[in-house]
Amino acid sequence: MQLVLPDIKGPPTLRIEPDLMDDDQYFDFCQQNPKLRIERTAEGKIVIIPPVGLESSGQEFDAGLQLGNWAKKDGRGRAYGASTAYILPSRAAYAPDASWVSHAQLNALSRDEKLKFPHLVPEFVVEVRSPGDRLPAVKRKMQEWIENGVQLAWFIDGKRRTVSIYRANREPEELINPEVVVGKGPVKGFRLKMADIWGNV
Repeated sequence: MQLVLPDIKGPPTLRIEPDLMDDDQYFDFCQQNPKLRIERTAEGKIVIIPPVGLESSGQEFDAGLQLGNWAKKDGRGRAYGASTAYILPSRAAYAPDASWVSHAQLNALSRDEKLKFPHLVPEFVVEVRSPGDRLPAVKRKMQEWIENGVQLAWFIDGKRRTVSIYRANREPEELINPEVVVGKGPVKGFRLKMADIWGNV
């Protein structure tokens, strides 16, 4: 099914009932609409995410680049960008702006599973605030990552120059205008240098 969007303002959403689109159908739906960035909520709502501006795009790129360079040197896992979607235990299918998955998890996947959206919870995710993001919705999504098993999640808000750190069984920690954000747990040793990221603001 190819999706044709009406001319409307703001990020449009289309409600599709969960029992009408299984995981394979959802994957096919995304492939038939390659120009759109599509996510699925746990309730089955299909969310069309609009393109981001230069600032947010630059921040996403820099965060992903630093994570990818570190992952290659560290050798324990692999970094992925915003086009990688994961199907979570809640049935939500989300594509974080950057993520890291251990080789232990990757090696457990079959070749066929790697060719589609994997049923896999990344150990670490990074989300960057886009111009259209509303903070309450972003905070709910960050908590949803943690509730589904992500060990560490960072939310970068270039507008406010803050980084919020999410971990299981803890209140979010907000860093104000940090120079470096230090990885812990699954990405111990990773240091996200914020100068380049703030430079995109």
